[in-house]
Amino acid sequence: MISRYLGFESDYVIIGLTAVVLLLLILYIINIVQMKRLKKNYRTFMTGKDAMSLEDLLKERFKQVDTLMQSNEDNRQDIQKVNYVMQKTYQKMGLVKYDAFHEMGGKLSFSLAMLDVKNNGFIISAMHTREGCYTYIKEIVDGNSPIILSEEEKEALERAMDSK
Repeated sequence: MISRYLGFESDYVIIGLTAVVLLLLILYIINIVQMKRLKKNYRTFMTGKDAMSLEDLLKERFKQVDTLMQSNEDNRQDIQKVNYVMQKTYQKMGLVKYDAFHEMGGKLSFSLAMLDVKNNGFIISAMHTREGCYTYIKEIVDGNSPIILSEEEKEALERAMDSK
């Protein structure tokens, strides 16, 4: 009777619907098997190492990351402070030893230049004679002295500026 309205046999419709139902049943069984595997893998993953849950492990790692980030920031600030202080320290040195009056052996006189990164600093000269020792200091600004330098002081200054 239905076949009159459809224009073909209802057996074909029933066979087609049965095939669709079987196909859906097979897909459903495959889906169940995959869900069981996924649940098993999920349980294994969530159990974690030494019965520690993944959530606890992640919380611990986040705390460690926060600690490391704070430590990194502290180190960055310390490095900036050290760099600032290093700009003010004497980093370059030039030393020339000589016999000031050619009357004493051993080159006991000297000129010592101490400079910072910007070639600011001082030259200290000590001249030894038989009567005593005389010490002088001259300021250096940008690699120059407002006071005339002796040859030994110039050499000490050049040595200091050439040292890196």
